[in-house]
Amino acid sequence: MADMQIVLACKNVEAQYVEMMVPLYSYGCGKKIKNTLSHLKGIYSVQVDYNEQKVTVWGICNKHNVLATIRSKRKEARFWNPEDNMASEESPSPPPSDPPRESKSYFALTRVRSLTLKAWKKVFTRSYSF
Repeated sequence: MADMQIVLACKNVEAQYVEMMVPLYSYGCGKKIKNTLSHLKGIYSVQVDYNEQKVTVWGICNKHNVLATIRSKRKEARFWNPEDNMASEESPSPPPSDPPRESKSYFALTRVRSLTLKAWKKVFTRSYSF
């Protein structure tokens, strides 16, 4: 029941094109974008133009949801039309819930624990940190 999509019967629902400018660094990025968008309901096709750095989505979908899905993979994604970008920037983003934690000390402890006796000898004979 949760997988069903609700479409209002009184509205004339039509498929639309959503064009976005997405920085693509390799052809693998295009495959990643296509795979991510294939999980959204109502999308019929996804075209990735690597030369123009453009992604075109055709289907019955909310364009802001499509942009949010692409931004989960590429943070710099934005609409191709500048007027649509202005509308999406007006909605404020929620503040972060948790402050970032310092994981540096945990990483250092993990690396220290993984050293063998032979590695410890190399580290302390070559460093002059004492």
